[in-house]
Amino acid sequence: MEMKTNHSSKKMNSSPIDPQTILNALSYYTGTENYYRHPLKQFLYTDGIKYLADTAKCYWFLDAIASYQPTLKSDPMLAEFQIWMLVVNPDLTAKLRCYRYRNDLALQQRIEFTDFPLPEIKLYLENGVLMLPSER
Repeated sequence: MEMKTNHSSKKMNSSPIDPQTILNALSYYTGTENYYRHPLKQFLYTDGIKYLADTAKCYWFLDAIASYQPTLKSDPMLAEFQIWMLVVNPDLTAKLRCYRYRNDLALQQRIEFTDFPLPEIKLYLENGVLMLPSER
């Protein structure tokens, strides 16, 4: 296991990213070779999450999840396992939601604007590691 501690410093292409390209690439992440520590030290994340954050330019999404961890970890039902959903509306607002299990909403945040390229995404935070469903 290799652990890295900072966000990527690579310059990204400023052209719009095709959502289908991202979805296709994400489907190939079925495990991880590296773990990256989020700067707020609330969790580690996988190669698939790093790809998503770099490609979709959405480290803010990881930051939002990290910012809720001190509060959420006090709930015994959320200490080991959380389901995170980001749903983008046609008007480019979004809802960030955390669930204990499939339909047990723990928190919801309204996001006033996002350029996140996918209409929605689900992530798991399990035993201190943020991952794609395919990496679970």
